Amino acid sequence: MNWTSPRDLRAQLQRAWDRGELLAGMVSGESSFPRRLTLKGPTSVQMSEHFDAVRAWIADLSALRHYRVEMRELRHRVLGANEVPAAVWIDTLDAALDVLGKRREAGRFAALVERTRERQPLLLEWITRKPLKVLELAAVWDQLLDIVDWVKRHPRPGVYLRQVDIAGVSSKFIEAHRGVLIQCLDQVLPPGVVDTTASGVSGFVRRYGFRDKPQRIRLRVLDPSHALIPASGDADITLDAASFARLAPTASRVFITENEINFLAFPQVPDSLLIFGAGYGFEALGQATWLARCQVFYWGDIDTHGFAILDQLRSHLPHACSLLMDRATLLAFEAQWGVEDKQTLRDLPRLNAEERALYDDLRDNRLGSNLRLEQERIGFGWIEAALIALDAGRSGHLIKQ
Repeated sequence: MNWTSPRDLRAQLQRAWDRGELLAGMVSGESSFPRRLTLKGPTSVQMSEHFDAVRAWIADLSALRHYRVEMRELRHRVLGANEVPAAVWIDTLDAALDVLGKRREAGRFAALVERTRERQPLLLEWITRKPLKVLELAAVWDQLLDIVDWVKRHPRPGVYLRQVDIAGVSSKFIEAHRGVLIQCLDQVLPPGVVDTTASGVSGFVRRYGFRDKPQRIRLRVLDPSHALIPASGDADITLDAASFARLAPTASRVFITENEINFLAFPQVPDSLLIFGAGYGFEALGQATWLARCQVFYWGDIDTHGFAILDQLRSHLPHACSLLMDRATLLAFEAQWGVEDKQTLRDLPRLNAEERALYDDLRDNRLGSNLRLEQERIGFGWIEAALIALDAGRSGHLIKQ
């Protein structure tokens, strides 16, 4: 029979706990008790056909502790008048906690609420929405309040997280709890001190005005006659983004590759330099205005993510061209094809017609399932031939190393 059992009644209370409803009332003071629970009982026909089972069901409900069972008289033409449960109530939060065995958790939560009410009352609204999250963080809640206190006293502090001086709190602790700190800080800080353009845990530092680690750009000069440092040859150079933006290189051509071995093995090419790419992180390149006067070639994997990165690069450098990301290269190295774990499926508006056609074939799996050709699997002779072809209008050859 699908009549409501004691287990079903407890499950209803458990769902209310899991939704945070029982604890939320402890913050707001708005009680949801007495609380009527859903009750499904026997029909008149079932009363006749399963009278013994009905009596057992009534006895089980009547014997329950902590619940209040309302009875009603049911008259039956054969069985006469009988008292059957009409409604089941749980009258108090304490009774519900006893049923669920949650008194200890509720007591711990009440203490967290009181400390928060004393220190950061603006967080109470958030706690009402996320009571189970707060309970989950009970062991570290005081440290989290310490951080909120500190940031509120030092809005947009302009220091590294390592410089935040709070007893018992390390920068690693802050980094590990950025997700919940974002929710708490957004709740208590004035809107004017929160940079809402920086989102997610990766944007935590910028969102609240901490100093961030400088972005670094790694490059090689591919033509010694255009060396950035005298007599440096093809030195492997790393610069912070600001220093990179201030460069005034004499080379007029720039290659970007995503693979470190390709970066190191890339042949010397006249009038050129090479940048080790950073996936989807091209904001620093966009700050270097001198790149606008250079030819820019991007070499990435032939897969949906490779084309997505190319599309993203063009949002900063619209004139960038792709290199070795064409159908001929893909087909020439069929034996080296691999599988892309998770494809990008969105439209990429900055691809040209040929790139878009190949991208569509890849994302629609017309050439194979989740097909990809990683750039490091392309034969080196093919790379050299492509660079010579690019350079045909210039010197017509690569620089001998």
